[in-house]
Amino acid sequence: MLSRRARIAALALTLLAIGAGGVGARCLSVGQARCSLDTLLHGAPDLDVPYAVTRPEAVAAMLDLAEVGPGDHVIDLGTGDGRIAIAAAERGATALGIDIDPVLVAEARGKARAAGVAARTRFLAQDLFETPLGDADVVTMFLLPEVNQRLRPRLLAELRPGAHVVSHAFAMGAWQPDGEARVGGSRLYHWVVPAQVAGRWTLRDAAGEHALVLRQAFQRLEGSLANARLTEGRVRGEQIAFDAGGRRYSGMVSGERMRGEDWEAVRTEAQSSPASSFHQR
Repeated sequence: MLSRRARIAALALTLLAIGAGGVGARCLSVGQARCSLDTLLHGAPDLDVPYAVTRPEAVAAMLDLAEVGPGDHVIDLGTGDGRIAIAAAERGATALGIDIDPVLVAEARGKARAAGVAARTRFLAQDLFETPLGDADVVTMFLLPEVNQRLRPRLLAELRPGAHVVSHAFAMGAWQPDGEARVGGSRLYHWVVPAQVAGRWTLRDAAGEHALVLRQAFQRLEGSLANARLTEGRVRGEQIAFDAGGRRYSGMVSGERMRGEDWEAVRTEAQSSPASSFHQR
């Protein structure tokens, strides 16, 4: 029969084994951040997206789609080990990598130092939904469809017209991509943030002054110019083009004004819903 001291020791070992099993299960969970001393002591944050690796050839193709180069600022959402941000910095850009997993963020910082681009990269352990996006020229991501959908309104509202968004594997629902690429088994999607032009404008050309009404769904346009219906309407960044009244109008948008080679327009009334106003699903 076991002594009292032996029974206590056995109970302690049993509790320790149970605890270790629980820690091991949590450390192996794809829904939580990787284990570290800090996460074991204070709890690991839940992940919106399990960590998955982007292959180097897909990283290069994503940056090629967005034409990343010197002077660009890239924000990589769900950066993981920082490989996209590091590759952008190696092209001369500055990059900010965001991940909720502090272990991966520490790993990314170490890899940036090893690659010699620590001065052009920054990595933060924080929620991507709380990260300001407005200073990015390019946003890259490898998330999930529902996360992309949640981010979509912020991308359209915060990024400047002409900024690029590139997603690995998943699209943006009704916001159709401006371009796509396939690298091995990876499908990549590319968008150029459109200027928000929905509303009423006064357009002047050689024929006089006309009322221009624009309805916008992401980069697509519908509406009318005087009594003519708009067709083939599209916005790509600050570039706008549409057909109306038997001619093609193309030009550049700058805030409340648009200007083409022989025409210009001034907005008189903005539409309150900037994301889209027709055919959205």
